[in-house]
Amino acid sequence: MRVGGVEPCGFRNLADSATELSDGITVFHGPNGAGKTNLLEAIYFGLVAHSCRGGRAGDMIRHGEDSGRVELNLEGAPGRVLLSSLDRGGERRHLLDGRPLSSALERPLVSVFLPERLQLVKGPPAHRRAHLDRLIAALWPARGDLHQRFGRALAQRNALVARVRGGHASSASLGAWDEELARAAEPLVKAREQAVEMLRAPFAGLAERLGVGSAEISYRSRVAADASAFAAELAERRTGDLGRGYTGHGPQLDEVALEREGRSLRRFGSQGQQRAALLALLLAERQALIDLGRPPPLMLLDDVMSELDAERRGLLCAALSDSGQALLTATDADQVPVRERAIAVANGRSTTLAVAA
Repeated sequence: MRVGGVEPCGFRNLADSATELSDGITVFHGPNGAGKTNLLEAIYFGLVAHSCRGGRAGDMIRHGEDSGRVELNLEGAPGRVLLSSLDRGGERRHLLDGRPLSSALERPLVSVFLPERLQLVKGPPAHRRAHLDRLIAALWPARGDLHQRFGRALAQRNALVARVRGGHASSASLGAWDEELARAAEPLVKAREQAVEMLRAPFAGLAERLGVGSAEISYRSRVAADASAFAAELAERRTGDLGRGYTGHGPQLDEVALEREGRSLRRFGSQGQQRAALLALLLAERQALIDLGRPPPLMLLDDVMSELDAERRGLLCAALSDSGQALLTATDADQVPVRERAIAVANGRSTTLAVAA
């Protein structure tokens, strides 16, 4: 599956017009403030129905408009037109050929590099856990609900802990939910460990070549390896849970550690090292998907070339050119040495200037 074209309407500063996209590498180029990042955001919004930049959803609607929408033309997908829209009242639609999108499997996967995504490296562990759980769903769709199943069990146990603490239930009733939570945790932890192991070697190699140095990704679990042992750990910590009013032990607190030369990139990495590490992580995930026979994700890379030298720009283009589709932004098209298409963006309007023969 790939995105063959994008047509925004009432979306930020973008003109209400269609832009054709191609396989391989496409660069959106133009001055700062022209709308390049908005165009990437529009494509992301079209695919997943929310912004990749954070902030208020209503900010995506152009000033003076009541609603905004993005239509994507899909190729090689179950449907042809994917529409995502929202209005200022908060109503959203995400439709494939006029019917609600039922699964992420019906659309292209997407991976995005933006300054806001640096939270994956420099932010708290919750960001990395959530990102890893989304990767698990992309790698093994049948395991995509593991984090939701665990989350439901955790919420039920926390509710019971609160009832026991308030004197409305017996602490003995927690035994059954210790076992339920442990059964939900075991496959989630194993999937996370397996996914990180798939990323370990490609992440290290890419990080080295992108200038991070000797880097490592690891999954640091706080829980026992099997369900029965974890249930026993929960029973041992029950008094502490009742004191604080919630479950204080489990994979909801695990860490996905990114390190350079044995030190946390989150705490000790420079801004440039953190950017390069994020890029290495996204490329390693792309490689893991390809290795499992899954389609490579659409890569949306905003201003990724600005802090790379010529050699590393070439390395990135080589990594992206083997298969799939990548959309990059740059102030100058020549910052992207290998490209199939260059699209100039000015005042929210895009114009295709060159297509490789």
